[in-house]
Amino acid sequence: MLSNWLQHTSFAYPWLLPLLLLVPYMIYWYVKSLQQQTASFKITTTYFLQHITNWKTNLRHLPFALRCIGVSLLIIALARPQQKFTEQQTDGEGIDIVLCFDISGSMTEQDFSPNRLEASKAVAAEFVRNRPGDRIGIVIFSSQSFTLCPITTDHNTVLAQINNIENGYLPEDGTAIGSGLATSVDRLKSSTSKSKVIILLTDGVDFGGFIPPDKAKEMAKLYGIKVYTIGVGSEKEMDVQMQSQFGTTTQKRKMEFNEELLKELATETGGQYFHATDNAALKKIYDSINLLEKNKVEISTYNRYTEEFFPFLLAGLICIVVEMMLRFTLFKKFP
Repeated sequence: MLSNWLQHTSFAYPWLLPLLLLVPYMIYWYVKSLQQQTASFKITTTYFLQHITNWKTNLRHLPFALRCIGVSLLIIALARPQQKFTEQQTDGEGIDIVLCFDISGSMTEQDFSPNRLEASKAVAAEFVRNRPGDRIGIVIFSSQSFTLCPITTDHNTVLAQINNIENGYLPEDGTAIGSGLATSVDRLKSSTSKSKVIILLTDGVDFGGFIPPDKAKEMAKLYGIKVYTIGVGSEKEMDVQMQSQFGTTTQKRKMEFNEELLKELATETGGQYFHATDNAALKKIYDSINLLEKNKVEISTYNRYTEEFFPFLLAGLICIVVEMMLRFTLFKKFP
């Protein structure tokens, strides 16, 4: 709760906050003055003084503690803490975009750093941050497809869902490109935006699923949706674990994907096909799509402040008043 308050709080006069250094200075002089109190008288024994304590002696430092707290609160109040609320007003029409992720087992291959899926998530998150004003959704697929996030302007939610994507999120493995594309089209078909885009990212050959890619492609064309396809995978051979009659064995195999299918899905819907071989290439592809699908959106940001100094001022004054009352009544010192 405190960290959340600090995150959204600023000070109108932050140059007054160094005055808080007065408090440790006050503590230093208080301790020093206690050490200098050397008044004494001689007695024959101190045995009877060992157990003479009461609530006053136990609480003798309370007035000074209240003074330190009160001074600290008054200094914070003078610095005028304020809660900051940012409001954005969007003028213009954005683009509706669905990010369609392949999360099959082969997306954990480590020819990308740290692997294909994590690299894709990182670049997609940066893409989302660069698309203010757009409505963005997320679809994931392996042998099945699933809408992880419907299209929304709440990019914080989109980024959180991208971060949650992991292999094994869906129960069966496979690469149902047609199902993933069809689900993405379904998210966009009722959109009234002038521009609707699907960014389909996969590293495999289509198999599994109930909807063939050709059918999903016709659906995208029917609703005027452009499909940008990204084939993920390097040209080098990877170690792949295979099940055989002798148990699990490791074989060298080049990871393949149906490049012709991805090109066809892109060109026939008005999009483009890209091949990403490493992290840098993947980032350039998203940058290219970002330039191709530009939108004219003006975002005006308004900052609204709510004064928060009064509770500090009130609490500080109460501490000072209570300290003075205690010092001149219950804890009054007599010469």
